[in-house]
Amino acid sequence: MNVRLYEIFTSVEGEGILYGTKTLFVRLSGCPFKCFYCDTKGALPMNSGKEYSISKAKELIKKNLKKNTYKVNFTGGDPLAQSKAVAELANFVQSKKIHTYLESSCYDSSKFAEVLPYINFVKIEFKTPESGFVDSKHYSKLLENELECLRLAKKSKKTTYVKVVISSKTQLGPFKKLLRQIFKIMSKTELAGFIIQPTYGISEPSLEHLFSFYDLVYAYDDQVRIVPQLHKFIGAP
Repeated sequence: MNVRLYEIFTSVEGEGILYGTKTLFVRLSGCPFKCFYCDTKGALPMNSGKEYSISKAKELIKKNLKKNTYKVNFTGGDPLAQSKAVAELANFVQSKKIHTYLESSCYDSSKFAEVLPYINFVKIEFKTPESGFVDSKHYSKLLENELECLRLAKKSKKTTYVKVVISSKTQLGPFKKLLRQIFKIMSKTELAGFIIQPTYGISEPSLEHLFSFYDLVYAYDDQVRIVPQLHKFIGAP
């Protein structure tokens, strides 16, 4: 088995519930979709980056691990595009007693299930209809997979949180429906957090716009947080 990697680097985690932690990012090549606000477009093609054997990729991870690294973040692209390789690499990282973290759109619940046993921290990122991730014809199928990933994460008792990217284009109506579906599966006590992440540099939402979505989530979970991509403010990769 081989794996195609775009880059490996250590930085500060700038998103989600674990922001601020020293993290080794393993960015895999390839994503079959593209959000209009994607900030890693170079990693989207399946032929981007460089191909390695799994054993060589493990060597690269070991070589790049720095002292006091809290976790290894498998990101992309989308890691589920190479799910079997991610499972192998995440298992290797766990054997080194280091936390593993999956950063994915969760577009395929069967691929997600392959990776899940080797992941400590699970982020279920729900795409909103205007994200451009898929067209309107395929959005219901995407949502079905994302919700199934949430069910699987709950069943596995993993530390799980939800993230939704909000832009100035995001509409309240579909978001309300999404919240009902999410909290029908998991209660606020079962979620490690609910993160609203504003877009950066494109279709940026106003503070009032963000508060509109915050208030909707607050009715379900008062631990909702608005967290921008903090690493961008300190010039970290």
